[in-house]
Amino acid sequence: MSKRVVLVTGFPTTFLATRVVRKLLRDSPHVEIRCVVQGKALERARVLIKCLPGGEGERVALLEGDIAAMDLGLSGQEFNRLAAEVNVIHHCAAVTYLGVAHGVAEEVNVGGTREVIELADAARDLSRLVHWSSALVSGGRRGYVLEEELTASTFRNSIEETRFRAERIVRKAAKHVPTTILRPSIIVGDSVTGEIDRLEGPYLLVLLMLNAPPELRIPMPGRGDIPLNLVPIDYVVDAGCAIACDPRSIGRTFHIADPDPLSARKVFELIATASGRPIPRGFLPANIATALLRAPGVERFAHVPRAFLEQLATEVVYDDRNARELLAGSGLVCPRFEGYVGTLVDHVRGHQAAQRERRRARAAAR
Repeated sequence: MSKRVVLVTGFPTTFLATRVVRKLLRDSPHVEIRCVVQGKALERARVLIKCLPGGEGERVALLEGDIAAMDLGLSGQEFNRLAAEVNVIHHCAAVTYLGVAHGVAEEVNVGGTREVIELADAARDLSRLVHWSSALVSGGRRGYVLEEELTASTFRNSIEETRFRAERIVRKAAKHVPTTILRPSIIVGDSVTGEIDRLEGPYLLVLLMLNAPPELRIPMPGRGDIPLNLVPIDYVVDAGCAIACDPRSIGRTFHIADPDPLSARKVFELIATASGRPIPRGFLPANIATALLRAPGVERFAHVPRAFLEQLATEVVYDDRNARELLAGSGLVCPRFEGYVGTLVDHVRGHQAAQRERRRARAAAR
């Protein structure tokens, strides 16, 4: 088999891109990876590549640039060479941090997507553009959201708005670029290792539990009677890459979601049990819950809870019929949250222990 050249955007700064790179290299010895990396992230990228097993890093080439800049921040010669050799693009680069400034989200999520489309248009041998979007492009919509739809009445934050606009750009380009759009729901850590890059979203509940007094029976933030659709990163990447390799996925959109999500209350109860805390009793209105999430150990996330609580209060179901159709017979099934919640909690507990150890080491060195 001849080599395939795959551009993965977002490496190494997004967890999704890092996992996609690892997946592609592991699954095919004929794949060569190209990554456009900002200068400030080059050293981190080199370290991650050196850590890849079995010489896989030798098949990764780093190009210093900027995904949101004209021609990806590459020289004319570099851009033309990349356009001439690339066969597949996995566009993973996106700002997802809910506390980010709107201008940054606009620059990366919208501007970066435009630049990737420019490259796709120039690529003579491109067989597929895989756009890693998000189910949250539905914004504040309630009820049933179809994979074919891209409609939102309101947006709860700039991330949802800019990712919606980015997907709209990709859908327009799909008229002349072979495109597959993937929409994971709320991504959590690896179901086997617990690995995650940033503690936000559902992890606020884990932090709340671990930092509260052991005997405190913490009430549920909000009523908790709506589904909370969580998917572990390993399933997202495995399912997404399987869909993206299927010829039937061209021109279509796929929700990568839990087909039978637990309620937010059940998730909260499972986190409490895994954290060794009493089962929550009752619930708090959103404004009081927001104040509670500013408890010691969680205060640096204080600007995030309101956005997360809005997710907990939005009753939405993500249709995943397209994804189920293409994954049928693959053996890929979304793991049940109750099967890996302990792994996620243990990872956070280990992360906090490592932080405390680093603080003690710094204090001792003074």
